[in-house]
Amino acid sequence: MMGYDSLFFTGEDDSQMVRQALAENRILLTRDTGIMKRRVVASGRLKAILMESEEPEQQMRQLAAAIDLNSEAHPFTICLECNRELKNRKPGEVKDRVPPYVYKTQTQYMECPECRRIYWRGTHWKAMLSKLQRIVGIGESGKV
Repeated sequence: MMGYDSLFFTGEDDSQMVRQALAENRILLTRDTGIMKRRVVASGRLKAILMESEEPEQQMRQLAAAIDLNSEAHPFTICLECNRELKNRKPGEVKDRVPPYVYKTQTQYMECPECRRIYWRGTHWKAMLSKLQRIVGIGESGKV
């Protein structure tokens, strides 16, 4: 939602996850205390944050407190499904791909070049923006 390139690791091999995080210069978010004890994390070579809660809103608050999320945020610019940067689309380009009411009431559209999902600033977008403002104090522009 905040426009950060992110990756959800689904493999069972923690070593692969750590190698990938290092290779791609990622910050590792984990609930696994064992990962925090690895030399690469303890030495500071790999930045990792031990998430204290299982609840996503609490995790976002913790992350916002640990690193400056808001300074580089670009809300709603990355696909929520496949993590690709969204591209602006003109209404005519999406007319046959959105509900008729949406086409009549919206003028701004974005499309994922990978999964072809179309986004617009409807009620769901407003609810997500409100949630971001409430949780981490971020606005539409990505600023506090």
